[in-house]
Amino acid sequence: MTEKKFDEVKFMHQQREKLSEKLSEMTKQEIVEYFKKRKLETQTKPSA
Repeated sequence: MTEKKFDEVKFMHQQREKLSEKLSEMTKQEIVEYFKKRKLETQTKPSA
């Protein structure tokens, strides 16, 4: 069995936890603004 150098699932869980902590301190309006801003800043486009 090959040993992984990067654990994608562990990374995803860590990122989700960070986001949950950040959002838990915000109001609903702040959360909406946060995601609007993120959408404008990070536009990942699919590639073929």
